[in-house]
Amino acid sequence: MTAEFSSPGGPDPRDPLVDGVDAARPTWMQRVFFGPFGLRAGWRLALYLLLATVFGIVAVTLLGAAGVNSELAGLTGSLVSATLAGWVMLRWVDGRSPQALGFGWDGSVPRDLGVGTLAGGTMLGLSVVLLAVAGTVRWVAEPGTVPEYVAALLSALVFFTVAAALEEVVVRGYPLQVLVQGMGAWPAVLVMSLFFAWLHRQNPGVTPLALANIFLAGVMLSVAYLRTRSLWFATAVHMGWNWTMQSVLAFPVSGLDKFNVPFYDARETGADWWTGGSFGPEAGLAATVALLAGTVWLARTSRLRPDPRMTARRPLVDARVGERWP
Repeated sequence: MTAEFSSPGGPDPRDPLVDGVDAARPTWMQRVFFGPFGLRAGWRLALYLLLATVFGIVAVTLLGAAGVNSELAGLTGSLVSATLAGWVMLRWVDGRSPQALGFGWDGSVPRDLGVGTLAGGTMLGLSVVLLAVAGTVRWVAEPGTVPEYVAALLSALVFFTVAAALEEVVVRGYPLQVLVQGMGAWPAVLVMSLFFAWLHRQNPGVTPLALANIFLAGVMLSVAYLRTRSLWFATAVHMGWNWTMQSVLAFPVSGLDKFNVPFYDARETGADWWTGGSFGPEAGLAATVALLAGTVWLARTSRLRPDPRMTARRPLVDARVGERWP
């Protein structure tokens, strides 16, 4: 404790030792709450979760009162609250632009969305090509009309975009970013990828291999964010994978078959450990191969780099991750 001195003959509070205490040495309470980047990552994460919960209750209540579909209200309300909590933390705790979260409004957005969607769809397509080459999948004809097909594609696109954005903000948004700053890139990626798999633990038809693949998907999406600092890009990769799987190729997504695609339906004919069975391709080894290949490409390609406009916003991960990571 440092006292205020008014007597000219008293000790100078600028001296290193005041009342026998090293004034330059942080107290135990300062060490508990503060580190080299300000408030420690664990405390910031706890504060973020508190804000997101409060904002979420308000958002879902307001959307429900407005008559919005309960499932859509839950997804949209959670997305808004998680994003808003991240913005508040960045602005008022970390002293950064809210756009440093990864949703920057600049000319790179169309590119991130287009390239990300293509990358996600291509990775999923690779796993299905492996199934087709092995003769373990076929498509059967079903009735339908062109308007029904277009409506199914568009409605699924909206749903999977909102769902992917929510999962990216919750997992690869502020929580991953503050943990990267606090503990380093790979430990944070592994922790949040385990959390990502845990979120899917109760999906219909889930298996140990499905959870392992979802963990790998978490690593892949973390690499997608860290290579670009763009949640637009990570969201597009995520959405492209899910939308291609359900709407274009007519497979279940993580055990869920929410959209009935007219004209055709996929039928797996091989062993579940290879095809994924009722859970969809994500529970099979073909998807494991695609996820590993996609992760390596995302990590090594020279075509991905942070946009200079995002770098100027000083994302939290910049303290630990260089532009050429990993």
